[in-house]
Amino acid sequence: MRLNASRENRTDAPQYSPFKEELEVDYRLAIITGAATGMGFEEAKAVATKGFHAIMACRDIKKAEQRRQEIVRATGNEHVEVLGLDLADLSSVRRFADEVKARFQRIDLLMNNAGTLETGLNKTKDNLERTVGVNYVGPYLLTRLLLPLMREGSRIVNMVSLTYRVGRLDFPDFFQRGRKGSFWRIPIYSNSKLALTLFTFDLAERLRDRGITVNAADPGIVSTDIIKMHNFIDPLTDIFFRPFIRTPRQGADTAIGLLLDEDKTGQTGTFCRSGKVVNVGDKFYHHKQMHELWDRTEDIVRRFL
Repeated sequence: MRLNASRENRTDAPQYSPFKEELEVDYRLAIITGAATGMGFEEAKAVATKGFHAIMACRDIKKAEQRRQEIVRATGNEHVEVLGLDLADLSSVRRFADEVKARFQRIDLLMNNAGTLETGLNKTKDNLERTVGVNYVGPYLLTRLLLPLMREGSRIVNMVSLTYRVGRLDFPDFFQRGRKGSFWRIPIYSNSKLALTLFTFDLAERLRDRGITVNAADPGIVSTDIIKMHNFIDPLTDIFFRPFIRTPRQGADTAIGLLLDEDKTGQTGTFCRSGKVVNVGDKFYHHKQMHELWDRTEDIVRRFL
């Protein structure tokens, strides 16, 4: 699939799916990755509250089903379902997209929320460094595969991080090891979020003429499992640090606004924090490695497209 726009020239997890019947003509579909916990759960609940048919795209099916039931009870919206998706396995991403395309005719909202912060050098099934695979390559492929179901007015939101500002893209080490040199989880996480941010800006331009919006949401520092240090300072982190940072609902607010607010209609190619557009500067809007990142990622995912 080619994207005709101004920049073109440069698991096997079981699935819970009770809605096999035809949906009403006026259905609205929202897909949220990593919706079983934290901010993803809050985003799924928000779109369900607004009456969307919500797909919770999750790796842990059992946990996601428990959270699905919570959303149904809280919102009264029974059109909430769980589908298996493992972003660390590009074959799983393709299977997920194939099922969505087989069952639905359009997608209104895509929230690329799921992420990871690995504590050691782990690889995905496709031999990618796992933080990079889950935070960037998996969402990239998922978005590319689902674009044929999007139309004018569809919205894509990518969950980024303020750490993008210190990210670096050292090719080819970025994809295989996360960074040049020894493993160091925080810089690798920053690198993956820089890549997702650049993808946001690049894709927004490629889709501008189609009326599909693409924006980045920075949640700030949020009290989720991803900030656990997994070593002896964890208890101190919980006592002295976590009480002063954002709750998952507070962290999700910016993304929820980009997904649902009427005043965000037509807004695209922006980086948002605390509900407001942040000017990140030409260094990132026109990053010197933006096109190379796109081309290298295309080479990795091509066989799944």
